[in-house]
Amino acid sequence: MAKAARAAAAWRTYREVTKPGSPGLMTRVRAIPRMVRAVMRGDYGGMGKGRLGLLALGVVYILSPIDIVPDFLTLIGVADDFGVFLWLAASLLGESGRYVEHERRVILGHAEEA
Repeated sequence: MAKAARAAAAWRTYREVTKPGSPGLMTRVRAIPRMVRAVMRGDYGGMGKGRLGLLALGVVYILSPIDIVPDFLTLIGVADDFGVFLWLAASLLGESGRYVEHERRVILGHAEEA
């Protein structure tokens, strides 16, 4: 991912998280485990298991000592990890925000039924 593309992705994520009425950063972060459980149970159709698996691979790639571009190639090696991190953060924060909105709609739907 090019430097400009990483910066653009980070900016889009920042704008989405700070948009008025949008779930805040910590709300999104706390929703990630609930979202993963809901996807695994099939209770949240906004995200498939395939996409969840791709996100899990991103986590494994960041944590793995084995890289496509070795870290001893200082700037290039670290840049690929940072690119994956930005993609992963943007994807998780974006999707968890949509999940929080989904939870709110479900709760409102149940409240209107009562």
